[in-house]
Amino acid sequence: MPDNESQPSQERPWENGWAPDTTRAPGTRRLWLAGVLAVATVVACVATVSLTDGPSDKKSAAGDGRTTSDKETSSGLISFASPTVSGSPSASATKGSASPSASASASASPSPNGGSSASVSTSPSPSVPAAGGGSGPKPVVVRRSVQSVNYPDRYWRVGGGQVRLEAAGGSEFREDATFAVVKGLAGGSCHSFRASDGTYLRHRDFVLRAERDDGSSLFRQDATFCARASHYGAVMLESVNYPGYFLRHQSFQVKLERYQYGGQYASDSAFRLVEGLA
Repeated sequence: MPDNESQPSQERPWENGWAPDTTRAPGTRRLWLAGVLAVATVVACVATVSLTDGPSDKKSAAGDGRTTSDKETSSGLISFASPTVSGSPSASATKGSASPSASASASASPSPNGGSSASVSTSPSPSVPAAGGGSGPKPVVVRRSVQSVNYPDRYWRVGGGQVRLEAAGGSEFREDATFAVVKGLAGGSCHSFRASDGTYLRHRDFVLRAERDDGSSLFRQDATFCARASHYGAVMLESVNYPGYFLRHQSFQVKLERYQYGGQYASDSAFRLVEGLA
C-alpha cells in the first residue's frame, strides 16, 4: 500500500520544509479584476457625457433671448438681421440726401483782339433761408454774349426770330445780343440760352431760332447744347439730341451742321462766351 504523505502544514514552512509558489504574485487576479472594472467605469462615463452633452446653443442675432442650435444656424433656414449699432446713416438715407449738382464750365484763353472769354457755370446756387424766415436769395443769373472767333467784332444777335452774327451796335443791339446762360432744359451738365424777352434759342430745321418754350420734350432737347473744347481756346456747342452736330455760322447765319474736318468749319463753329454786352 503506497505511502500517503500528507501536505505539510503551511503555518510554519521553515519547520516542515514547504515553501509557497513564488511564480505568481499574490493578489494578481484581484488586480486584473479591479483594472477591468476601472476601464469599464471610464468608458461608461465617457459614453454618458457624450450622450447628455448636446451642441452648445447660440444666442440669436436679434438679441431677444431666443437660442438657436448649430444645426439651425448652419442650415440657413432661420436668420435674423443684426441691428445697426453705429450712428452712421444708412446707405439709402445717404443716397437720398445727396443732391448732385450739374455743372459745366467753358473757359477760353484770351482772344486775339485783347478781350478775354468768361467761364460759364450752371451749378445751381444753394438756397439759404433769410433771417426773417422768408425765401432765400435768388440765384445769380449768368448773362453772356456769344462772340465769333474768326469774326471777333461780331456776336450772336436775335433778329426776326433767328440768330445771326452782327457787328456790335447800340443799346438795342446789346440787349438782343445778351443771353442768360441757364442749366440745360433737357437736364445734364449742358446749357440753354434765354433771350431778354424770355424766349429760348433752339434749333429747328437746323437753323438757330428764338422761340417760346412750349413745354414739349422736343423743345427742351432742341434748346440744349453742350460745350466742347475747340482748337482755338474757345468752345463748340454740340446739340444734345443730334450728337456730332455743332452750331456754326455760315453767311453770318447761325445753324446746326454735322462736324466736318477742315479749318473753315473749325473756325466757324468756335465761339467765346464773353461778358454780356447789355
